[in-house]
Amino acid sequence: MSGDKMSSNQEQEARWYVIHTYSGYEKKVKMTLEMIVENRELQGFIQEISIPTEQVVEIKDGKKKTSEKKLYPGYVLIKMILTDDIWYIVRNTRGVTGFVGPSSTKPVPLTDEELMIMGLESDWEPIIDYGEGDSVKIIHGPLDGFVGTVQEINTDKKKVTVLVSMFGRETPVELDLTQILRI
Repeated sequence: MSGDKMSSNQEQEARWYVIHTYSGYEKKVKMTLEMIVENRELQGFIQEISIPTEQVVEIKDGKKKTSEKKLYPGYVLIKMILTDDIWYIVRNTRGVTGFVGPSSTKPVPLTDEELMIMGLESDWEPIIDYGEGDSVKIIHGPLDGFVGTVQEINTDKKKVTVLVSMFGRETPVELDLTQILRI
């Protein structure tokens, strides 16, 4: 795999793709792909493999328990330079059922907007139609449905601090710019 054909494509930019896996196989697929990358020295082609998760707090028997929950069960995100060889390696990894897109033979990379919404790096700049002091509704995440007031906007980090009333108190919460809508 490390012949001239592979090295000549390294000028291409790596993009994020979504692969579909058998349910419950996400971690196994990630570990298998990481082992293939290491053994075949494909770090320049398959640069990152991610299973997006979020922290979930549950209270069971009066005790607080924090666990991780998969945001997209059955899917794994992979940042790679797409070549025929790399497509074949990923597609034929045990537990992978295919790439997400209109055609399994021609995977479509995620757009910058999709990357931003999923919390992955992106150059995409969201349109901010709210300012400090504006009322906003949280539309994604554990506080989905809460209403608050914008306290601070950090465009560099693509974060916003919102004051949310919880238990009779104003509590500052840091969110992604894409997690709120102006009301």
